[in-house]
Amino acid sequence: MMRIVHACEEDLPEILALQRLAFRSEADLLGCETIPPMVQSLPDLVREFGEGTVLKAVSDEGALAGSVRGFRDGETLRIGKLMVHPGFQGRGLGRRLLAAMEEECPSCRYELFTSVASNRNLELYGSMGYEPFRETDLMPGVRLVYLAKMRNGAPGRG
Repeated sequence: MMRIVHACEEDLPEILALQRLAFRSEADLLGCETIPPMVQSLPDLVREFGEGTVLKAVSDEGALAGSVRGFRDGETLRIGKLMVHPGFQGRGLGRRLLAAMEEECPSCRYELFTSVASNRNLELYGSMGYEPFRETDLMPGVRLVYLAKMRNGAPGRG
């Protein structure tokens, strides 16, 4: 069984290590080692921690299995860095983390992004009511799609 709880600042080095492990497949998919999750520093993560909400999923044995971050921006909650340890993937944990963040930070509108090439992510987000509203280039060869939904489950057009 997994518990989803608030992370504390002492968890951040382990969350950063999980982030690099979990986003390895995305970096490989995109053929780009310098996507932001792979190069984020601990001081930057500490700053993010102070500005938003960080949740973590912990197994009964105490292993860090996943994490997600949320940042309020007016009436929008921007959700980012949803990650699941490769050993815990395929069990619905990403879905549970995303739902927990939505419940933790009720908002009028939820927004997140992923690579246009990340079919698994797009399938998950679509199944949870998120719809694309914009695309942009992060860097050459890396195109992002932004998705949103409204609190009531309606599409969150940007």
